[in-house]
Amino acid sequence: MYALIRAYWPEYRHYRGKLLLALVAMLMVAGATAAIAWMMKPLLDEVLIEKNTTLLHLLPLLVILAYLAKGLGGYAQIYAMNHIGQDIVRKVRDRLLAHMLHLDLAFFHRHHSGELISRVTNDITRIQTAVSTSLATLLRETLTALALVGVVIYQSPSLAFVTLVVIPAAYVPVDRLSRRLKRIAHAAQASSAELTSNLAEMFANVEAIKAYHTEAFEARRFADVNRRFFGVSMKAVRTNALVVPVMELFASFSAAAVIYIGGRQVVEGSLSVGAFFSFMAALLMAVDPIRRLSQTYTQFQDAVAAQERIQAMLALAPEVKSGAAELSSVTELALDRVSLAYGEQVALREVSLSARRGEVIALVGASGGGKSSVASLLLRFYDASGGRVSLNGRDIRDYSLASVRNRMAIVTQRVHIFNDSIAANVAYGANIDPERVIAALTKANLWDYVRALPDGIHARLNEAGTNLSGGQRQRIAIARALYREPDVLILDEATSALDNASEAAVLDTLRALAPEVITLIIAHRLKSVEIADRIYLIQDGRVQCQGSKAELMRDCPHFRELYR
Repeated sequence: MYALIRAYWPEYRHYRGKLLLALVAMLMVAGATAAIAWMMKPLLDEVLIEKNTTLLHLLPLLVILAYLAKGLGGYAQIYAMNHIGQDIVRKVRDRLLAHMLHLDLAFFHRHHSGELISRVTNDITRIQTAVSTSLATLLRETLTALALVGVVIYQSPSLAFVTLVVIPAAYVPVDRLSRRLKRIAHAAQASSAELTSNLAEMFANVEAIKAYHTEAFEARRFADVNRRFFGVSMKAVRTNALVVPVMELFASFSAAAVIYIGGRQVVEGSLSVGAFFSFMAALLMAVDPIRRLSQTYTQFQDAVAAQERIQAMLALAPEVKSGAAELSSVTELALDRVSLAYGEQVALREVSLSARRGEVIALVGASGGGKSSVASLLLRFYDASGGRVSLNGRDIRDYSLASVRNRMAIVTQRVHIFNDSIAANVAYGANIDPERVIAALTKANLWDYVRALPDGIHARLNEAGTNLSGGQRQRIAIARALYREPDVLILDEATSALDNASEAAVLDTLRALAPEVITLIIAHRLKSVEIADRIYLIQDGRVQCQGSKAELMRDCPHFRELYR
């Protein structure tokens, strides 16, 4: 718990004004609560026994003022601490997401999207409760308990000694319960991530679920995950539910001792009735903040577990490091005896190829041969295991990641459409220039369709572009790449979903653009690579043949076999 507070304490320095307000408010709550307990003595001794009518008229007003101060202090403290906590958590969530987005593509392949969503949502929410509500409860109830203990000591030091010996003994079982709760919290958060992952996967593949009529199967699979989550959650409930009974049991030992010893002192005349009842009121009122403190202490363990998961994520560093040099343009690229491995799986073996501005090169071959891995190396999704990738004759690793990716654009078979306007999808991540958007859509052979829409380029697309056909989605992706005006244009099966007329229009656009860019086409269909100046046939991670289409048809049996 203390490690969690220390981790976030530097953040609180930015909220000195609200922290001061919260502290003053907590002191008001603690002081008012202690005053209410203290007023039991004059009420009994001076009003009820000595018949003091002046105090009789004053005490009700003091009670009202005490509760008013307590209420105002409680409101101010809740507002101030929640503002601080919510804002700190907002910053942590932003920092966590920004950090995750800058990690390598391999990181996202290793972790399920649902697990990552759970880290940014569920884990952060647990932290939010700790740094706002729980911390406020910890401070407020500590001050309140100290104020009431002060009343207890003031009324009878000897009875206070009995109380202060018994109640702290409850720390031992509460601490053991808290440690157990922390272990359970780790399991609960992992189970929650599994639940989110299952849902994310299910909704992402709903078309397959419908097509294969597996609704019942998926519902059963989710029910199994949900049942495991329920089991872990109930372990946490059982452990947490023990805290209050344990505290109340120890409080009952203290109360029993006070009643016996204090009662004898009242009988013997060494303690007034008012002082005894004021002591008992303060003691019983102190049990409540102490009980809440013990609950808060155990609740902190959930946040501690979440913080450990978040820190583990923030401690990860990208394996692909950004260089210092800025890339202003690309006039040539080359792979020199490049190899690439994904863990134990070798994707490329000593591949060499080159291209200059104005050239169109094509990579062909069977699926899984390593063609798309070349695109991954150029975009620096991964770094080569061996050999050298260069741009303008300089090692690609010397350049900053941002400048490399700003000079390239890729269109893949898997199209990414965002729940936004057509213009925002085409200009994705850049300022929207309507004229450039229209020009890009025209080159992608989609402008006639968009122009006919009621809202034109401002028409909104559904999530994943479900209100577009497959070919239209792919043309949006092509328009997005063209909008960037890249130096290197990579088309990875980019025309696979297009009809013959649309594919021909896109190929005409590529011919027109060819003198200005380096074009890399990755394809299976022979028609898509007919405009290439040079074709590389990649098989089993190696370049088997290279040359023009005519040369490969004549000299390369692998190429003839591929397209016969």
